[in-house]
Amino acid sequence: MRRFFALLLSLSLLSPSLSFAQTVARPSLWHVRGANADVYLLGSVHILPPGVQWRSKPIRDAIARADVFVFEVPQDAEALARLQEMIAAKGMLPPGQTLRDLLSPSARADFDAVLASSGLAASAVERSRPWLAGLQLLFAQIAKHNFAVENGVDAQLAAHAMKAGKPLRYLESVEQQFAVLAPEDRALEMEQFEAGLKDLKDIAGQVQPMVDAWAAGDQKRLDQLINGDLERFPAARKALLEDRNRAWLPQISAMLKEKGTFLVTVGAGHLTGSQGLPALLRKAGHKVDGP
Repeated sequence: MRRFFALLLSLSLLSPSLSFAQTVARPSLWHVRGANADVYLLGSVHILPPGVQWRSKPIRDAIARADVFVFEVPQDAEALARLQEMIAAKGMLPPGQTLRDLLSPSARADFDAVLASSGLAASAVERSRPWLAGLQLLFAQIAKHNFAVENGVDAQLAAHAMKAGKPLRYLESVEQQFAVLAPEDRALEMEQFEAGLKDLKDIAGQVQPMVDAWAAGDQKRLDQLINGDLERFPAARKALLEDRNRAWLPQISAMLKEKGTFLVTVGAGHLTGSQGLPALLRKAGHKVDGP
């Protein structure tokens, strides 16, 4: 289930919010310098409650300078409609199968407990594939902690850019991001779902440390929480973070050859550690200022 928690920091399509004590955040910001362009890299958390003050002076300055705002994926009505189409096409079990029937006997008690604590009826998830059921249960739990899509960093910056008439760009399509959500290995999918049922009983305890590390700009701790927890799932880590970072690297390098200033906002998990975008950009020979 840590795979799903990592998605909250690395994906943009779904953005529930979790209340937490700290209301003044100082997220890390990187500055990449090109011959004619500047790129700022900001790590996003998509689950923020109202009132979190994350626009530090360096971030405010980057927003003011930005000519182009870059995000992971579109979140407009057309993109969300396409996402719903793909969930309908690939999120359901074959006729005659139910999720409970697929569970091992030892996992059924955990499943029932999580259903009860989430407030969802069994009928809401019984026909869902494990990956979708996991997200439904996760988001139902998080909704108890002050659900608000518009409070996410991405949503706020996108609204600012549109109001200011600034162009928006995206690093990947809805289809590409959906492929990360819906794994092809059905056995691994079920194994991870069953393993994650116990974690779903304590959402705040799972997500809170990640949000706190992001708010404090503690990249070492954030890397430990995200990459460390994905050590048990190397294939998931590769698909969720490493492959996508490598696909985004040439796009950011191309921006550095243009003229202007770009503010690139991606999930915070994409910016940490030796395989994070800042490290990859430095390895590619770019000058990167930041933590």
